[in-house]
Amino acid sequence: MTAAWDIQRFPIIDSTNTWVLEQARNGAAEGLVAVADEQTAGRGRLGRTWIAPPASSLLMSVLLRPEGLPMDRLHLATAAVAMSGADALSAVAGVDADLKWPNDLLIGTRKLAGVLTEVEGAAVVVGIGINCTWPDDLPAEIAETAVAANHVAGRPVSTADVFDALLDRLGARLDAGWDDVASEYRSRCATVGREVRVELAEESFSGFAAEVENDGALIVLSDDGPRRVVAGDVVHLR
Repeated sequence: MTAAWDIQRFPIIDSTNTWVLEQARNGAAEGLVAVADEQTAGRGRLGRTWIAPPASSLLMSVLLRPEGLPMDRLHLATAAVAMSGADALSAVAGVDADLKWPNDLLIGTRKLAGVLTEVEGAAVVVGIGINCTWPDDLPAEIAETAVAANHVAGRPVSTADVFDALLDRLGARLDAGWDDVASEYRSRCATVGREVRVELAEESFSGFAAEVENDGALIVLSDDGPRRVVAGDVVHLR
């Protein structure tokens, strides 16, 4: 990006997103980045807790102030960070992750990284957690659903190297512009073109994920016709 990153490092913090949001309220400029070794109150989508052993994951949040990007396209900020994370993992560890709508990085069906975006006025705070080097035995509650980059690469994966590579690629995307981000996301989203199950608060249904619309909604062709999904969990079916 044109402006330099303002990187703030924390050995431990409640949540990098919470901290950056507070700085945004106080007028912090675009480019502020918080990165932590450990979070005590990490958050995921839909009110979930983000679990990561200390010093095992890249835990970071970045403040963006995307001028000219309308509210119905703010999902592109999420996409830009997610794709930059995927590129960083490929460059640093040789790990090629799939981009799942709306914000996860997967290896097979297991979650490697997640992105949480929060908006405060004109400020957009995008947090990402990437499992870099975890023990072989994962916490019981996520043992069946999570994976770390070292499990795939067969060697430790440096959070510092992934962090540097992610910011480098994110800066390049921001300089290229949001239309390029939108086009790239459509071409890389592994959810499009496959059978999925959509889990909503009050129902679930299956169908074919046909496309991602301009506002980030996923169009799923179900037995009852096209369904427009703006929030919820999507499971890739084999």
